[in-house]
Amino acid sequence: VLGFSSGVQAQGTYPNRPITLVAPFPPGGTSDVLSRVIAKKLGEALGQPITVDNKPGASGNIGHDFVAKSPPDGYTIVISNSSTFVSNPYLYKRMPFDPYNDFESMGLVASAGQVLIVHPSVPARTVAELTALAKAKPGKLNFGSGGKGIQSHVSGEMYKTAVGVDIVHVPYKGTIQAVTDVVAGQVEMVFSDMVPAMPQIKAGTVRALAVTSVNRSSALPEVPTMIESGIPGFNAGVWWALLGPKGTPPAVVARINSEWAKISKDPEVIESYARLGVNTEHSTPAKVLEMARAEYPVMGKILRDAGVQAE
Repeated sequence: VLGFSSGVQAQGTYPNRPITLVAPFPPGGTSDVLSRVIAKKLGEALGQPITVDNKPGASGNIGHDFVAKSPPDGYTIVISNSSTFVSNPYLYKRMPFDPYNDFESMGLVASAGQVLIVHPSVPARTVAELTALAKAKPGKLNFGSGGKGIQSHVSGEMYKTAVGVDIVHVPYKGTIQAVTDVVAGQVEMVFSDMVPAMPQIKAGTVRALAVTSVNRSSALPEVPTMIESGIPGFNAGVWWALLGPKGTPPAVVARINSEWAKISKDPEVIESYARLGVNTEHSTPAKVLEMARAEYPVMGKILRDAGVQAE
């Protein structure tokens, strides 16, 4: 009888031990920084510490694969994003997991546009001037990215197609490395996530030309959008969601989702997100897969047009 009752209690008191939140990208990037905000607040709400475990590599696949193969008990979760979900199936001939069938979604937690930054030596103060420069020197300007098919690459390809310029893609192992090389003058520009770009913009080591969201960023109110800069319909960004392994109990999913609903309205969280140039988000678990499925064919066309082949 004792064994039975303690088993019932163990299930009924989730969580009763620490939780691991896997960040599938390198330290210092957006997924990592967001993970730390989420782990602190969600851990407080759940009454158990949440440890962030960085497992970078293969554009997020390594960390996701680890979580997909973890016990589905709510004690190992991952912060996913739209690049991994929507782009990776086009980039890898063999995915180690199925993004649509190997996870339980717990809902959206963040969204953000990007910012086009250039090295100060680039003689362009607007997107129009950058486009004119690129047209005058075809194949001479380079744009860095966080890796093939990552949103920073996709945004660059969208720009090339929209204005008809030939700029050369230079992929890195993370957007933070690409930004570092813009600062060093190794590449001229990058469509960067807000998190690695913001300190450099503030320090004046790079120049921000435009943001890729439909509306201006509250973190960079003086920087115009790509649409305002003369490229109609240009809208590129990333969303982040929490996922657990397939078979995670519905009660656990519901608990994490409802706690996050409250946390996402916390002024302190909204403020720390805003400093990063990121918006807080909350959604139903189902919404994540709906968004991914809607974006999947659109991304396929962008990557095919860019000549990106699966490896």
